[in-house]
Amino acid sequence: MTGIEGFELTAQDLENINHPLTCGVIFFKRNFKNYQQLKRLIQHIRALKGHDFILAVDQEGGRVIRFGLPFTQLPPLGLIGESLKQDADAAKTLCHLHGWLMASELLSIDVDISFAPVLDIDNGSNVIGDRAFAKQAAEVTAMAQIYCGAMQSAGMKTTAKHYPGHGTVVADSHFELPIDERSETDIKQLDMRPFSALIPTGCLDAMMLSHVIYSQVCDLPAGYSTHWHQKILREQQCFQGVTISDDLGMKAAECVGDIHQRYQACLDADIDMTLLCEPKLCSTLYSNKRLKYLPKNDSKLFRITDLRGQSTLSTSQPFWEQRRWQQARKALVSILAIIKNNQITSNEAQ
Repeated sequence: MTGIEGFELTAQDLENINHPLTCGVIFFKRNFKNYQQLKRLIQHIRALKGHDFILAVDQEGGRVIRFGLPFTQLPPLGLIGESLKQDADAAKTLCHLHGWLMASELLSIDVDISFAPVLDIDNGSNVIGDRAFAKQAAEVTAMAQIYCGAMQSAGMKTTAKHYPGHGTVVADSHFELPIDERSETDIKQLDMRPFSALIPTGCLDAMMLSHVIYSQVCDLPAGYSTHWHQKILREQQCFQGVTISDDLGMKAAECVGDIHQRYQACLDADIDMTLLCEPKLCSTLYSNKRLKYLPKNDSKLFRITDLRGQSTLSTSQPFWEQRRWQQARKALVSILAIIKNNQITSNEAQ
């Protein structure tokens, strides 16, 4: 899955997305000018590649929002966990509305998936923080299950990240290589608990693996590791969904070498789909004439196309003109007001 340069497809973008190994596009802020521009861009890609080509984005809320207004500018997931302390019912309602609005808005414009939810624990990481639901594994698990249910009810498949847990290492894998020196037992008893609890429920359709080295377990980051991917995730935890690498352009991903070696490391670990968000890096990878091509009947391709979204809102009119969205948005505003009042009351009491 590749990124593209800007508001329209360039010659390089066209070359990348038409390559036989490209199965989708991930959007960023650089691709969003306004609603109509984004709609035209999506329609252009669909005209070229059809509906088995997966369109994705990170529209988590808070710090991680790629599309601006009129898309709802959702609060960070951490607000859900914070509000649990004052009003559990309000927190659960916010969780459902957050997931449903996020998914419904994207699906209505023909974006298949947002890589969500974050199942990491807020336990000291510079990059996770309030992107996580909570500091406690049990709270993350409970809220993530509600969130996944809301996404799926809107017609969107879910993507849990960043397996087996990025929340306890301080370093940001975008800019440096995080190394978690805890034992496998310690990781399983804390960071992995939300993943382990939710895999058997069937609410996780895809899994994004982290660029973290868990040094007492394996000398490779999880996304390159046959131990984490094959032995633990596939064999022990029986995960049958799509597995996805984090962006191969991140600093932490460079630990195995150049872009060809990074891609090969994912192949060696049998990851289903790699993310390559920078178009120039994608072009560099595709310049290698010895790249291995998947056969047309490869099971990976069928799993990936299963990520296709099915909008429950009309795709023929903007989401904000539709009654179901209007009701959900009104409910969101109301529940956020209740949570804010609860916080003010709590602060005054202290």
